[in-house]
Amino acid sequence: QVKLVESGGGLVQPGGSLSLSCAASGLTFSNSAMGWFRQTPGKEREFVAVINWSGNSAYTPSVKFRSTISRDNDKNTVTLQMNSLKPEDTAVYYCAARTHKYLGTMPEQYDYWGQGTQVTVSS
Repeated sequence: QVKLVESGGGLVQPGGSLSLSCAASGLTFSNSAMGWFRQTPGKEREFVAVINWSGNSAYTPSVKFRSTISRDNDKNTVTLQMNSLKPEDTAVYYCAARTHKYLGTMPEQYDYWGQGTQVTVSS
């Protein structure tokens, strides 16, 4: 059974930083592209970042220059480091796994999802 467990969400002030982690089990992690998505009430789930098996990555433009996605294939974890956080970054952040080596930016391209972790950026 595939399981993705996110951690690291919380309340942070504007301009602050946050590191989200996702621990994966039950899948061939090294062959999977791992992504982060976010969602706010009433809106569709939005792509944030993705990293594939070889470390190639992609970001949505709004976070590209202030975020870094990384993975540890030995520990089966993926991390999203976000800096210079803004109130509009407030959302539930989801970790997702795609049983495919290549990058994907659409939710329907992913096979497994975590439960999500709340990130709130507010003073």
